[in-house]
Amino acid sequence: MVTLPALFLTSVKAGAQTPIQLQAAQADQVLVWTADNGMTTYKSAPTTATAGPATIVFENSAATGNTTGMTHTLTFDTSTPGYNHDVTLNIIASPFDAAGGRHEVQVNLTPGKYRFFCAIPGHMMVGELVVTDGGSTDTTAPQVSASVAGDKDANGNYIGSATVTVSASDTESGVDKVEYSLDGGAFAAYSAPVSVNQVGAHTVRYRATDKAGNTSAVGSVAFTVVAPQPTDTTAPQVSASVAGDKDANGNYIGSATVTVSASDTESGVDKVEYSLDGGAFAAYSAPVSVNQVGAHTVRYRATDKAGNTSAVASVAFTVVAPQEQDTTAPQVTAQVSGEKNSDGAYVGSATVTVSASDTGSGVDKVEYSLDGQPFAVYTNPLVVNQPGAHNVGYRATDKAGNTSNVSTATFTVVAAQPKDTTPPQVSASVSGNKDANGNYIGSATVTVSASDTESGVDKVEYSLDGGAFAAYSAPVSVNQVGAHTARYRATDKAGNTSAVGSVAFTVVAPQGQDTTAPQVTAQVTGNQDWAWNYVDSATLTVSASDTGSGVDTVEYSIDGQPFAVYTKALVVNQPGAHTVNYRATDKAGNTSNVSTAKFSVVEAGSDCSKPGKGNCK
Repeated sequence: MVTLPALFLTSVKAGAQTPIQLQAAQADQVLVWTADNGMTTYKSAPTTATAGPATIVFENSAATGNTTGMTHTLTFDTSTPGYNHDVTLNIIASPFDAAGGRHEVQVNLTPGKYRFFCAIPGHMMVGELVVTDGGSTDTTAPQVSASVAGDKDANGNYIGSATVTVSASDTESGVDKVEYSLDGGAFAAYSAPVSVNQVGAHTVRYRATDKAGNTSAVGSVAFTVVAPQPTDTTAPQVSASVAGDKDANGNYIGSATVTVSASDTESGVDKVEYSLDGGAFAAYSAPVSVNQVGAHTVRYRATDKAGNTSAVASVAFTVVAPQEQDTTAPQVTAQVSGEKNSDGAYVGSATVTVSASDTGSGVDKVEYSLDGQPFAVYTNPLVVNQPGAHNVGYRATDKAGNTSNVSTATFTVVAAQPKDTTPPQVSASVSGNKDANGNYIGSATVTVSASDTESGVDKVEYSLDGGAFAAYSAPVSVNQVGAHTARYRATDKAGNTSAVGSVAFTVVAPQGQDTTAPQVTAQVTGNQDWAWNYVDSATLTVSASDTGSGVDTVEYSIDGQPFAVYTKALVVNQPGAHTVNYRATDKAGNTSNVSTAKFSVVEAGSDCSKPGKGNCK
C-alpha cells in the first residue's frame, strides 16, 4: 500500500512546478468539496468556477457525515488528455487528522476543464470542474435548506438537544455567507451546525447570500427540545454465535464465522468490541471469519451511549483442515407438478421443484434458466403460469466449485377455463397541493386503483372531462385551470367490466411560478467484496427534494434502457458492471439534470469476490 502525503500542492507554469504558499491571501472565490461515508461520490462538489485565484476547501469530517473515520483524498488529474493540467492538488483528509478533516489551499484556475478524483484504491469518487473566464451577471439567489438532527422521543421531540444544520449552494457566483436566527433573535453568521439544548419550542430561521449580493428568502424549521430521561446505568445485552461447516466431532472445517449481537433498551448500543485468542479488543463491525487451524477463543463486550460496558463473555471453538479436495459435481433432479388435462398439459400453471445433493463438500447453490433466459439462483419451487411450451434448465454447484451438467425439464401450460363473473373493484383518489377552498394549486394528480381476486385485472381505463376512455397506466396529472371530472372503470381477465366511477375537482393557477428543478441524489448499498464489488445484489436508493412546487416524479434508467418511474429502492442482482441514470421533475414541470451512479455486481463465490484475482470491477 502506498502512503499518501498529508498535503501536496503545486501550480504548474511555463513547464516548471512552483510550490504555492499555503499562507497566501484568501482568494475571492471559495470552492468547497465535502466527503462522508460514501466511496462512490463526494458528498458535495462544485461543477463550475471562474478563472483566477480561488480558495479550495476539502472537508471530510463528522460534520460532513463521515461517522466511520474513513480517509478520502481530493486529487486533480494532471495526465488525462482533454483536461487542464496546470494545478497539481492532492489533499488527504481524515476526521482524525490534525486539522479535523478540513483543509484549505489557494490555487490559480485557468479557463477550461479540470478532472478531480479520490486517489485511494477502491474509491470511485470522480468529477469535473468547468472554469470560465467570467463576465456573466448572477441575479439568482442561493438555494438554502436546513435539517434538524438528534435523538427523538415517541412524539418527535428532541431529547436533551437538537442540532440544526444549514446547507446552501449557488451555481453561479457562489455562496458568500449563510446566516441564522434562533427564536426571533438577530441574524448571525452560520459557520457550523447550531446545537440547541434549551428545553422548549424553538424556531430557527436561515438565509444565504451569494457573492453577487443576491439573498435568498428566509426559510425556517421548528422543533421542540425536551429534558432527557433519567441516566442509563444498565449495560447492554450481548451474545455471540459461531457458524460454519462442522465435522462429526463438532469442529469447524476450514473456517468458522463468529457473529456478535448487542441490544440496549435505554440509551442504545454505542460500540461492540471483540478479542481473538487473547489479543487486544478491536471494534466489531461485521462477522469475524477465523480460518487458522487450531483451538480459538473469541471474547466480546458492548458499551451503550451512556458509557455502560457489559461484562466480557466468550465463545470457544476449533478449526480443522478440510478433507481431500472434492472433484465430483452434485447430483441434481427436477420434478414438474400441477393439474393436467387429457393431453398431459398443465392447466393454469406448473410447479418445477429442483433438488440437489452432494456427498463431498456439500451443495453451495442451485440455479435454473427458464426458456433460455440467463441462469438465476434457485431458492423456491418455480411456478410457471404463462400458457405455452416451456423448458427449464437446471444445474447445481458444490462448495468445492464443481458444477453439474445442465439438465432440462420440458412441459406445456394451457390457460384455465374462465370462471370469473365478478367485475373488479376500482377506486380513484385525487392528490396535490390545495388552497384554503380545497382547490388544487397548479395541478392535480388522479390515481386509479383496481383489484380482482379471481381472474385478475386486465386493464384500467379513464376518461377526462367527457373524453373517450383511454388506457390507464400511471397516475394522470391535470394542470389545466378549471373544474374537471375524471371517470374510470376496470376490466378483469375474464372480460367483466366494472361500473363507471368518477371524481370531480378544480385546478386553480398557482400564485408564483416555480422555475427551479428539484435536488436529486442516489446511494448504492449492499454487501461488498475486497474489490468493492457488490456481492449478489446492489440496492440503489434515489432521494429528491424541491422547495418550490414540490417533487412530482422521480425517474431512473438502468444500463441505457428508457427512463422509468422510480417508486421504491432498485435492487440489481444481474452480475456485471451497471450504470443507473436518474432525474426528478417538480410539479411545475422543471426537470433536474441527469445524474449517474456506477457500480458492479458479482456472484458470491466467483473469482471477482476472492482476494488476489486482480481488478474484477
